[in-house]
Amino acid sequence: MLDPEYGWLSWIVIGLVAGGIAKLVMPGKDPGGCIVTILLGIGGALVAGFLGRALGWYDQPTDGAGFLAAIVGAILILFIYRLTLKRR
Repeated sequence: MLDPEYGWLSWIVIGLVAGGIAKLVMPGKDPGGCIVTILLGIGGALVAGFLGRALGWYDQPTDGAGFLAAIVGAILILFIYRLTLKRR
């Protein structure tokens, strides 16, 4: 996940940029505006950090996902969202 030493404003900015890039990479009809995009980016960082620790990519428990990993995590969240949306 994102490094806790970043301030909350950094989390918002990184979340906005990572979520925005994820939405650009996977264009389509997705809900929300800026707030949802920020949450998507932050969620992507959390997912990437969790998966990275589970797979042993990070040595320390405090190691967090980087910016690129946050984008990949956000893309993964969008992909899962679209899969569940199609099944309805």
